[in-house]
Amino acid sequence: MQSVAFMLWRRLDVPGHDVCRLDRNGDNWQIDGAAAFRREDGRLGQLHYRVRCDRAWHTQWSTVRGWLGNEQVDFSIVHDAHGAWKLNDAPVPDLGHCVDLDLGFTPATNLLPLRRLHLAQGEAADAPAAWLDLDSGSLIELKQRYERRGESSYWYTSPRFDYAEMLEVTGDGFVSRYPKLWEAES
Repeated sequence: MQSVAFMLWRRLDVPGHDVCRLDRNGDNWQIDGAAAFRREDGRLGQLHYRVRCDRAWHTQWSTVRGWLGNEQVDFSIVHDAHGAWKLNDAPVPDLGHCVDLDLGFTPATNLLPLRRLHLAQGEAADAPAAWLDLDSGSLIELKQRYERRGESSYWYTSPRFDYAEMLEVTGDGFVSRYPKLWEAES
């Protein structure tokens, strides 16, 4: 395993931090990280996550473990070669068109569509993702769109959250500035 990049973010909307590492393992990519934060409802959370992708940045599997307040969190997510998604071994229908996984508690997973899409300046693409909803413990579709506006900037929209802002990214593809939500510290 070869480490490619590291990131440390500070949350802007609530107290919290996230740190992760991007590794290359043969033809596969892997993100390992940990987030510690306070939820809007006041609960503290600590989550460790791992996301594995193939060489084309298609999500293969992920684990999310930790706690939110008094609740234990333990999710296993699998995306098979036929496009089917499973959450803790239970099939999740209607996500076959989603290639990416989005873990909403970290900006780390925005790296996946940014790397996979290879957008040229001026190009845009929809990138619906399988989104892990921590509140309901379910995997649902998150509609997203990225438009590359500059060498390191992407106009990002997510209608579910009524969010539309300019993301700044590093040369490795990690979001370094996620307005109102996250900012890289290193």
